[in-house]
Amino acid sequence: MVDAELSIARHRRGTSPKLPKSEQDAAVERVVHTDELTARDRAAAILVIVFGQRIEDVIQLTWNDVTVADDVVTVRLGKTEFALPSPLDEPMRQLAAAPGNDLTASHPNSNWVFRGYSPGRHIHGSSLRSRLKTVFSTRAPRLGTLHELTKLGPVPIIADALGYHPSTIEHHAIGSASTYAEYIAAARELKQTS
Repeated sequence: MVDAELSIARHRRGTSPKLPKSEQDAAVERVVHTDELTARDRAAAILVIVFGQRIEDVIQLTWNDVTVADDVVTVRLGKTEFALPSPLDEPMRQLAAAPGNDLTASHPNSNWVFRGYSPGRHIHGSSLRSRLKTVFSTRAPRLGTLHELTKLGPVPIIADALGYHPSTIEHHAIGSASTYAEYIAAARELKQTS
């Protein structure tokens, strides 16, 4: 029986934990150099950690969005093509060479980058999220990446490039600016007490 007076606080936007930059860098290193994940899972993890992509967007990528050439691998996210430098390109190269789930009648000519187990379908977001959870939770690294990216350029350009709505990126920009503002305030206070 649940207590009738039990109340649950509403979620407040911007309160979800963000993975700090140093831990993001460590997560990228772990994903790039791990044997814990398949090439498919490593490629998806790189898109989440490095480019702040939502799992729901990652699973919908097709081979029309990815180009694997001898010299470069590019991925189109939003309206922009991004080159994956080495060693970030390696999982995508492996995936292109052996996409998986292609030895059955369910995927004879599938164009999905992240093929699922159902005929002609991509992997389910919850399934991929669960597979990645063995190495990291997808939300905190994604939010940490967006937090860091908003420090590098104008909101509309970042939103357009990554396929986000500008207001979403603006919320992250405000959060990263408030962190900077807190730093400035702390530095001023420290200077006044010295």
